[in-house]
Amino acid sequence: MREKIQSALKAAQAEGAKRRAATLRLVQTAIKDRDAAARENGRDGVSGEEVLDILQKMVRQRDLSASEFEQDGQLDLAEQERVERDIIREFLPAQLDDSEMRKICEETLKDIDASGLRDIGRCMNELKSRYPGKMDFVQASCLVKDLLRTNPSPPDTDTPPSTSGDQ
Repeated sequence: MREKIQSALKAAQAEGAKRRAATLRLVQTAIKDRDAAARENGRDGVSGEEVLDILQKMVRQRDLSASEFEQDGQLDLAEQERVERDIIREFLPAQLDDSEMRKICEETLKDIDASGLRDIGRCMNELKSRYPGKMDFVQASCLVKDLLRTNPSPPDTDTPPSTSGDQ
């Protein structure tokens, strides 16, 4: 991933694509900052999965900034944020669309036998291990919560139904 970003930066500089080069420098700086923090904590740097997390966070930040600029009527700045977001997205794996994400979340809930909101963490850990970088986990978490709220597990069938005076 790092090599891909580095070679894209070199190509952007050679082509004179200033916006692309500046965005890729920002990406490299964010990764290097995270590497330095990891080394201070005794680790060798950030993993590939952590690089994906950094990129996803940068995409979310640009989405948020673009909508804020748009609300303030600063359409040129909103467009600039969207351009940067699109450049960063090029380095992320293809993202699952909403219907695929919903299906995967439903399947995962069944696989881990989730029965209530207390299982959100377990479900999210499973999704992160199965689909690293392929979905927006903030969005997936909201979807999992909604699924658990609207489709609670069926009542325990081992308990016989209560009879009220029908003896």
